[in-house]
Amino acid sequence: MPHNLSAKKRLRQNEVRRLRNKSRVSELKTVRKKLLRAINDGQKQEAETLYRELSKRLDQAASIRTIHKNSAARTKARIALKIKALVPKPASP
Repeated sequence: MPHNLSAKKRLRQNEVRRLRNKSRVSELKTVRKKLLRAINDGQKQEAETLYRELSKRLDQAASIRTIHKNSAARTKARIALKIKALVPKPASP
């Protein structure tokens, strides 16, 4: 338990930041899951749209250091390879 005022303030700030970061990481995971689901279903166009959104969110999170910039780059690269290898399924009649 903090004893002086600055330590108490630091504790309050850390809690606010922890919740903010948790929300951002959770949002990243959600978008990533949607994207991977689209890739597994063979929906290339939807996957590309979601990839642009995920890429933007990853860059934003990396710029404010919620995640490391290399982690964001690695995630984007791996998913881009999956999208590139994806053969779109023909539309059913």
